[in-house]
Amino acid sequence: MPDSLGHRMKFGVIAPSTNTSVQPEFDDMRPVGVTNHFSRIVIDDRPVHSDEDFNDLVMRIRAATMDAIDAVKSCAPGAMIMGMSAETFWDGKDRADGLKAEIEARAGMNVAMGSDACQAALSKFGDIKRIAVVTPYMPIGDEQVRKFFTDCGYEVVTVKGLKCASPTLIAHVSEKTLRDAIIAVNDPSVEAIIQAGTNLAMARVGAMAEFWLDKPVIAINTATYWHALRMNGIEDKVQGFGSLLSRY
Repeated sequence: MPDSLGHRMKFGVIAPSTNTSVQPEFDDMRPVGVTNHFSRIVIDDRPVHSDEDFNDLVMRIRAATMDAIDAVKSCAPGAMIMGMSAETFWDGKDRADGLKAEIEARAGMNVAMGSDACQAALSKFGDIKRIAVVTPYMPIGDEQVRKFFTDCGYEVVTVKGLKCASPTLIAHVSEKTLRDAIIAVNDPSVEAIIQAGTNLAMARVGAMAEFWLDKPVIAINTATYWHALRMNGIEDKVQGFGSLLSRY
């Protein structure tokens, strides 16, 4: 018999222990019969004031990821979602493809990642070439995101990094600050806006911005959860998170 609550799908989700946004946002998007089961990548909440600090953060996440995968496998999920994004963009598309292969081999199931999800999401909106990006990162992280999208054939017009001072403080960024960041990167030549960093709670703001700007504004948590649902044959349309989940 299937799981009584997750009778359609049990997702195993990997997220940093400092992340307090991805879990509630994923749960808000959850269709009936789909459940999310989180395993934490255990890291300290160390200050981030420089590129060196940010690189250290990414390396600590990388070192603890496989243990988190092993832990969540014990609940027998049907598929896995990476609820963290910096590592999925790091070192460009070739490295992202290699990371996905490593994680799928360890997990023994398909894996939805933020970098793949953004590509899949952009493809739904036509022949988009020029994008802008909002992140919580230091410049070294912004350049990794720029490199990934450039490798994928997009022109990255601008990247606005919010330079958040620690992993937990990313979740403290207000909706007003996110709104202002979207406005700052938008111009008539930008065909879509992408937000990276799963601890930025932008699912609701992105949906509002998309309506007012009349162009795709793709929050990473929305894109990643949408991608996980669709790649596992779950086609439910979910309202309140923008056109990606409500139309595609």
